[in-house]
Amino acid sequence: MQTGQIIRALSGFYDVQSEHKIYRTRARGNFRKRKITPLVGDFVEFESESQTESGYILEILERKNEMIRPPVANIDQAVVIVSAVEPDFSLNLLDRFLIYLESLNIQGLVYLTKTDMISDEKYQAIKQSLDYYEKVGYPIFAPRTAFTPEIIQAIEDTFPDKTTVFTGQTGAGKSTLLNHIDPKLNLATAEISQSLNRGKHTTRHIELIPLNDGLVGDTPGFSSLGILNVTSETLVSRYPEFREIGQDCKFRTCQHVMEPKCAVKAAVDAGEIMQSRYTNYLQFRAELKDIRPVYKKSK
Repeated sequence: MQTGQIIRALSGFYDVQSEHKIYRTRARGNFRKRKITPLVGDFVEFESESQTESGYILEILERKNEMIRPPVANIDQAVVIVSAVEPDFSLNLLDRFLIYLESLNIQGLVYLTKTDMISDEKYQAIKQSLDYYEKVGYPIFAPRTAFTPEIIQAIEDTFPDKTTVFTGQTGAGKSTLLNHIDPKLNLATAEISQSLNRGKHTTRHIELIPLNDGLVGDTPGFSSLGILNVTSETLVSRYPEFREIGQDCKFRTCQHVMEPKCAVKAAVDAGEIMQSRYTNYLQFRAELKDIRPVYKKSK
């Protein structure tokens, strides 16, 4: 019996990497009866007589986390690709995904693409917003010139000894970025649909690729994203700055909405917490409670 990690799943077969060798395997028949589905990223116990013959996965070891979208297990960090334009930059969508990553204890990194397609004024506005995210704990990669050797090296430097996924809005440039990191990958890319302002899905399956002493995965993109793996009660703990500043609230269980002497609301008023972060927080709470948010017109 051997141990390894699933790096590819396709048509009922699972490729398992063990000691720098790849073994083609299938899941044991009782997995279906036990309602267990192996995921890319799973650490497994398996048996295989050779690399040329199909072996069998015997057991899936305990997962430290499991992403729903995309379905990948044991992820250390996720590079969230956001586009400056086509599709348009969205702090709301970025917050949704970072909240999801926080719920799984996955470190989020943010990479801004298509900066060469916008004006200096728009770039500076986006960069100012992203500087806030960096301040609260999310490494930011926002080159003014796309895919410079320096920025590619900076991304690669985060890979060693980690399992990383690249994810984000469809058409934002995930596969393009990975092709610049390793041209031999030759991942498919697609044009943006002008009528829908979003890309066409090009990544059809999930695979972890050995890169710079780590494993890196390109994943199918999305055109929209709900609030995943969180409730209206736990949402507040998915904001790193809320967790820190909220320690000074009058009430330990403060939700930072109507409570008196709320340190988070005071920080928003003082400009210490970005207004859009708090506005999105209130919107997400409403969504999670299945209440349509009401917006009052300014007088």
